[in-house]
Amino acid sequence: MTRFNYFRTFLFFSLILTVFSTMTAAAADLTIYAYDSFVSEWGPAGKVIPKFEKKYGVKVEMISVGDAGQVLNRVILEKKKPKADIILGIDNNLLSKALDSGVLMPYTSVNLKLIPDELIFDKTHHVTPFDHGYFAIVYDSKKLKNPPSSLEDLLKPEFRGKLILEDPRTSSPGLGFLLWTVKVYGEDYLEYWERLKPNILTITEGWDTAYGLFTSGEAPMVLSYTTSPAYHAEYENTTRYKALIFEKGNYLQIEGAGILKGSKNIPAAKKFIDFMLTQDFQMEIPLTNWMFPVNKRVKLPASFKYAPSPDINLSFDPYNIKLNQKKWINDWLKVVSR
Repeated sequence: MTRFNYFRTFLFFSLILTVFSTMTAAAADLTIYAYDSFVSEWGPAGKVIPKFEKKYGVKVEMISVGDAGQVLNRVILEKKKPKADIILGIDNNLLSKALDSGVLMPYTSVNLKLIPDELIFDKTHHVTPFDHGYFAIVYDSKKLKNPPSSLEDLLKPEFRGKLILEDPRTSSPGLGFLLWTVKVYGEDYLEYWERLKPNILTITEGWDTAYGLFTSGEAPMVLSYTTSPAYHAEYENTTRYKALIFEKGNYLQIEGAGILKGSKNIPAAKKFIDFMLTQDFQMEIPLTNWMFPVNKRVKLPASFKYAPSPDINLSFDPYNIKLNQKKWINDWLKVVSR
């Protein structure tokens, strides 16, 4: 997700739905739906789309549709009359919903050999990975001197009203955090959320708003990524913001893209998926999307020494998510709403 670049010049109030097009004068050959930050001014789109257009002579229109969950909801609503060719941003936690919706067509890229097997999270190849990262509680070290070391620590009374989270119904980080709590606490996850409620300042619709509130000083902790500190080190020359690696592990996110059924330009869509796995695309991921590239040949920038990787990576099998996600979210909603 390009996530941190918004805050170089904009307050969180300006982090709303935008539309970015690389070609506005003529009709696009390929339309791609993506989450907001991917198509922001400093996001990957501005780097990778011109490369793709030049290489293949294909005009691309990138349309931002909110957070990843909102992007998926959009293509599901448009299922009978699809307006896009590719959806970008489906992660391992949204995969089951995407597959069940029937909006995607399978495609096995010729460049999958460049990607480690453990990052290929959709064995049916409806969704192809393009980056990965780890969710983390990020904190402001100038405002919080004794940060939590585990999910359990987050429950301490000293953190009352000091945590900003995202909604699992609309946000991929929000869903990731919910699944993280289920993974660690099992059937007791609702009890955990009941105990966590006093420490939550707010639950936002998407990551952009949450991180904007955090950097504007509304709370000293936010759900984000382990790469957040790398962004601040790279562009703000500060190590003030730090990512927490928890004792029982951090939740893994792998993001991918897929070709939509009804695409009007399947050959170009396939070329984009192939291009997405090459170094020309992957080299832009670290410093624009602030995630780890999936192509093992890409070297990380120096600032990524501030992006810790957990020893324990937590995740659910997509089938498990498919069976339980709706119930987990509905039960969660009842707890946080009362």
